[in-house]
Amino acid sequence: MTGPDGGAAVTQTQGETATSDMGAGVGVPVEEPARPDRIRRPSDAIRFAAAVVGLAGIMLLVSFAQQTTHGLQTDIAEGTAHAPRFLLTLATLVSSFGVLAVPVAFAIERLFHKDGVRVAIALLAAVIAFILTILLDDLVVPAAPGGVLDSLIWGGTDTAPLHTDITPVIAFVTAVGMAGRTRWQAVTWTMIALAALTGLTAATASVAALAATYCLGSAIGHGTLYAVGTPNPRPPGTAVLAALGRLGLRPVRGRQLPGGADEPRRYTVATAPSPGGAPADATGRALPPGDWQLQVTVLDRDQQTAGLLYRVWRLVRLRGGSTRRALRSLRRSLEQESLMAYAMESAGVRTPRLVGACEVGTEAALLAYEHVPGRPLDAVREAEITDELLDDVWRQLRRLQAARLAHRRLEGDAILVGDDGRVRIVAPGTGEIAAGDLALRIDLAQLLTTVALRVGPERAVRTAAGVLGAATLAGAVPLLQRVALSRATRAAVRQDRELLTRIREQILQLTPETEAAPVRLERFRPRTLLSIVALTAAAYIVVPQLSSVNLTTLIADAEWWWAAVALAAAAVTYLAAALMLMGFVPERLPLGRTVLVQLAASFVKLVAPAAVTGVALNTRYLQRSGVRPGPAVASVGASQLMGMVAHIVLLIVFGFLTGSIRNATKDLAPSRTVVIVLLGLAVLAGIALTVPKARRFVAARLRGMFSGVVPRLVDVVQSPRKIVTGLGGTLLLTAGFVVCLDACVRAFGGSLPWTAVALVFLTGNALGSAAPTPGGLGAVEGALTLALTISGLTADTATSAVLLFRLLTFWLPVLPGWAAFAYLQRKEAI
Repeated sequence: MTGPDGGAAVTQTQGETATSDMGAGVGVPVEEPARPDRIRRPSDAIRFAAAVVGLAGIMLLVSFAQQTTHGLQTDIAEGTAHAPRFLLTLATLVSSFGVLAVPVAFAIERLFHKDGVRVAIALLAAVIAFILTILLDDLVVPAAPGGVLDSLIWGGTDTAPLHTDITPVIAFVTAVGMAGRTRWQAVTWTMIALAALTGLTAATASVAALAATYCLGSAIGHGTLYAVGTPNPRPPGTAVLAALGRLGLRPVRGRQLPGGADEPRRYTVATAPSPGGAPADATGRALPPGDWQLQVTVLDRDQQTAGLLYRVWRLVRLRGGSTRRALRSLRRSLEQESLMAYAMESAGVRTPRLVGACEVGTEAALLAYEHVPGRPLDAVREAEITDELLDDVWRQLRRLQAARLAHRRLEGDAILVGDDGRVRIVAPGTGEIAAGDLALRIDLAQLLTTVALRVGPERAVRTAAGVLGAATLAGAVPLLQRVALSRATRAAVRQDRELLTRIREQILQLTPETEAAPVRLERFRPRTLLSIVALTAAAYIVVPQLSSVNLTTLIADAEWWWAAVALAAAAVTYLAAALMLMGFVPERLPLGRTVLVQLAASFVKLVAPAAVTGVALNTRYLQRSGVRPGPAVASVGASQLMGMVAHIVLLIVFGFLTGSIRNATKDLAPSRTVVIVLLGLAVLAGIALTVPKARRFVAARLRGMFSGVVPRLVDVVQSPRKIVTGLGGTLLLTAGFVVCLDACVRAFGGSLPWTAVALVFLTGNALGSAAPTPGGLGAVEGALTLALTISGLTADTATSAVLLFRLLTFWLPVLPGWAAFAYLQRKEAI
């Protein structure tokens, strides 16, 4: 027999039916793919990741809070010192024996119940934990005394930070699974807790070390479970159909429908006539005629965590457009979908009728809907999508919104076009009743995008306006953002990047007075996370340096007139940036206002990478100054291109000059590893460019960035004055920053060859431009501090000089930059 996915299907019989599912439906043949004996549960992967994150958090905590953790350890030691010695000795004896004896006893008990596979997997996890613990204790600790691991054990390497007696037990208990066996759980974890307590009282363990031991054992246990898989707990199709009998239905055969690995299982079921004649449900309502009368959705317990990380990300990142609960129990999922299905039917929305719902054993639940033959909108040919059909789609949405019901996933597969030509809304599992305005508007934006992907923006908007009205569509304009759409729709929109813009334009043609400012749905952007990571890295580099700096002595001995020189040099950079832009624009620009624009960029770069803000703000300024959009972009692109070329040339020149002074910067030469990495990246880039799609992508990006640059440069070349202004501004910009950095070094008593200072600045500036953080935060500080230290400065001098340099060039101009930005906005110059 052939299954719905083209593979071999299995017809299950009564012998395969769970004994708990008795009654009607037992022994009913079901066509479904062969059930895998083992599955990988998403929950195991999530718990593994959580344990790894916990282990990293402990290592970070003991690095930055050594005194606090040491104080906690001291308090515990002093508290347990007053405990009766007899009790401590008894606890030591019991835990030493029980921490191993109890898991062994549980394993024997499982073997008697013919559960040897589970025991074997748990034993594998314990062996892995034991070997890994020994390797870490014997190899890592001797190689890194006094570091983070030394903080875990407080006082040297006499004891191990990871305990070989507890870690394998935790891994075993995690992998063997004691859920539902409360007595075994209580005894096992009591033995582990006693072993931890005796280690604390004997000063052979610490709180942080025990926490790290638990996280490592848990990670290995869950990781082993996910890698090997667990016995499949999902009930077979015969058990699902047997459960239908408890709803008063009489299934006679079933067939599983094809679906994705992360989607609920779905079956179509044929039912026998009731004693009264026609097929009917438990309430006596007749089921539709045909070969199949029911469609059953099965919610498996192990699938409830599928996509959890994505849902958590949406919940944290978005302000109100994500599902309220990232993690739902099986019971809550069943109740939510049932409630949404009944609410849709009550509101008059055309949807398959929910016949009944019930649990299938302890590991699954089902929802039985009347079967409606048809095809999802994604499978309907474009020629069959008439305006009447689209009007029907929009009428169903209007009924949903009138009842304050948010579907939250109005994709093509959630819109069923029946064989009778009528539209039905299906898949209510993610829906929400009593929805707010934001959720309803997101539904409208989602459906507009879904329909536009099939029939185009003009037809989608025209048919929607005919049913919903132009004013309703105007409410969706601010929400036509990729972040508001479902994951599958965002992937489709990436293929047509102008689709959302075209939808907005079509709506704005109907309502020109509509404000198109987008609603801010994101609490933060991924770029914010990169900024936090970069700042953390910078703090990890700079803070240890500050701990060894005597700031009072350093400030008292500093030569602050050098700081005044550095401030003047920093101010010159804004004049240089203005001259650099003016040199590559054939049109005449006022010097004063152009300098103000560069100063305003110092305020804007707090929220975006410096390279991006400079390009955007300068382009906007040129357009406001009367330069057409195309030439404005080309002029800014020309200045950026020449600046990049000059930067590379200066980096090579100063690198060569600095290389001749080997006593100052010999350690700045790239290592063999760096050369190998760079060559490897070059080879990979070359291979990638041999792929036509990748080559077209790169060519399109470069063409969009520098289109029109060459003709613009030709216009500039015809004016020697413009050439001198542009190139002079480029060189003056670099010179200003180099003088500023050199003056900051000298202010704290340091001294380096000017070639070394130039090379350090050019390197740090390159990293800052490449970093996706505002103003290169994190990358610049770390790179400059490390480079100055390697060049020969002491750690305290290098750190102080970098902090002063960043204060003068990044933080101090923020306030005047804000004033310049506000002034230019009032004058409509940007």
